[in-house]
This record gives sequence, structure tokens and C-alpha cells, in this order.
Amino acid sequence: MKAITYREEYLEIGFTPPLLLERWTRRVRLFMELFREIGLDKVYSVIKPGPCPEDALLLAHEKDYVEFVREKGEEGVGYLDYGDTPAYPNVYHKARLAVGGTFELAKMVAKGELEVGFNPQGGFHHAKKDAAAGFCVFNDIAIAAYYLLKQGFKKIAIVDIDGHHGDGTQEILYREPVLKISIHRYSPGVFFPGTGGVEELGEGEGYGYSVNVPLPEGSGDDVFEMAMKEVIIPLLEKFKPEVLIAQMGVDAHEGDPLVGLRFTSRSYSLFAEEMRRISLEYRTRIIGLGGGGYEENSTSRMWALMLSKLVDMDVAEKLRDEKEGISSNSRIVEIVRKRIKHLKSELEIS
Repeated sequence: MKAITYREEYLEIGFTPPLLLERWTRRVRLFMELFREIGLDKVYSVIKPGPCPEDALLLAHEKDYVEFVREKGEEGVGYLDYGDTPAYPNVYHKARLAVGGTFELAKMVAKGELEVGFNPQGGFHHAKKDAAAGFCVFNDIAIAAYYLLKQGFKKIAIVDIDGHHGDGTQEILYREPVLKISIHRYSPGVFFPGTGGVEELGEGEGYGYSVNVPLPEGSGDDVFEMAMKEVIIPLLEKFKPEVLIAQMGVDAHEGDPLVGLRFTSRSYSLFAEEMRRISLEYRTRIIGLGGGGYEENSTSRMWALMLSKLVDMDVAEKLRDEKEGISSNSRIVEIVRKRIKHLKSELEIS
């Protein structure tokens, strides 16, 4: 089965500051309109998920933190972190609904019911074990990974193409042999969250399972393609994942107001096409998650494009950017090439 998880409340849920909330919710509305307009609803079933069970939250989060979020939701004022993630009224229930879509997809995978799934309200990769961060309350990626491990899956891979580093996911799973690959803008001290350097490779049993491809501001499609061909694809082919959790954030898109990377539909098409190839070659099940994206039209369009590519549906002409194939300047290319060379040496990628 191919499915998306969606409920009407998803059109109102967001954990951003008020100024960004309309952008966050409108992209889901636009995506659902595109989903029906281009016929994705004829390929993907729509599943209405329930809230994530409280015991599932505890797979990735400390009990005291879960209780803190519940209490702040009752208060309905202040912040859940240092000032990025507001404590909206009933935020605890809203966060459970959002991550419930991801948990539902993980349950379907465990039952053998799902080949490809997508939660447009998922991908909260900044949430830590004991703290909110960066508009993320509960880390649905880590919750799904731990749940699937408990269900007997051995080879779980996470690939995160959001413009920000998936620091919470990495931190929670840093000592776990779950393959975590993140490609993101990296400017320590300048750009949030400041983590995700090539030297962050994991600890203990998780050493070598945290892989970061950090990009300078202004990086375009050419360096994304380089990273895919020289790092991401070889690692996935070597690992042969049973389940691939894809954080499909689109805030690295050209024109996004927050990130400063310059990907176009060429990059997002390549990503989805390769994930489909991996899934067919290794019988890998895919759980896709919305992630970031603060230009509503491009975010909804790239989500729809990637979902169409994941099922080999030919609607690219309706969805791709007018201008594709943005090149990076020579300085950026050289920086990325050196970082990839370092990773290939450390991880013994041929």
C-alpha cells in the first residue's frame, strides 16, 4: 500500500512562532490541493491517524519532559524552549496528533502493510530527548526508529535533506546502529543549529552511523548531486535498509526565506528517484516526512513532486521549477569536495 496520513486538524497545527504559523499550515493546505489535482489520491490512500500513544513518546523522550509539555499546553503561554517554540494552548495534544501520523506509518510498516508513506506534519528533527527546539516538540523520526527496532527491524536508515541539520535525531540516536545521513547548510555560530560537521560520526555501537554532509550557504543542485552520488547512495547500497525514513524538508529550496541554499526541483527529483530505486532493489519500505519549508508554494510543490517520483508517476512537467540545475561557485564546490573526501576516507566509501 501507498498512503499518506492526514486529518483536518493538520491544516491548523504548527509549532512555529505566530509570524510563521500561517506559512506552516498553508503549505499543508496547498499540498492537499495538489495531491488531489494531479491525481496522487488515486495512488496513495489517505489514512486518518490518531494521536501518538503516550508510551510511544517515551521511546525517545524523558518522562519529565513529556509531562512538561503537557503542563505548558494547559498553561498555553510562554515557550517550550529558549524562545523558538511557543507553548500554544493544548500544544501537547497537537504535537501528539502531528507525530501520530508518523507513528501510524511505522505501525503499518511493522504489519507489512506499507510500501511508501508520507506525513506532511512530520519530520520534527530538532526535538531532543529532554527538550523542544527549532519548532519541534516531539521527535517523530526517533520515535519511529525506536518503535521499528522493537518490532525486530535491524536495518533502519534515516536520510534528512532539510536545510537544517537534524541535530535532535542525531543526538537521540547517536549511540545506535541506525544509519543517519543529513545534508544541510553548515555555518557554526551563524546558522541554526550549528551542528552537523563531518567529524560527528557517532559513539559506541553507533560509530560510523552518523553521517553529515555540511554545505556552505549558496550551495546549489550540483553539490547536492555530488553528495548523493559519492556519499548518500553508496552508503545506502552498502547498508541495504529494510526501512528508510526520509525527512523531506524543502527549506533548502532556492528562494526559501530562512536557509540560503539553492536546490531546485532537479535535486528533489534526483532524491526521490534514487530512494525509489533503493526501495525496489532492496525491498526497502519508505516513510516520508514533511520537515521544514517556509515558502509555501515551492514546499507543497516539491512534496508532491517527490511523492510522484516515489511511485513513478509522470507529472513532473506540472511540478518542476522553471529554472533547474543551479550551479555553485568554485569555492563552494571545492569546500564540499574536501568534506566529501574526508567522509569517504573515514567511512571507507569507495
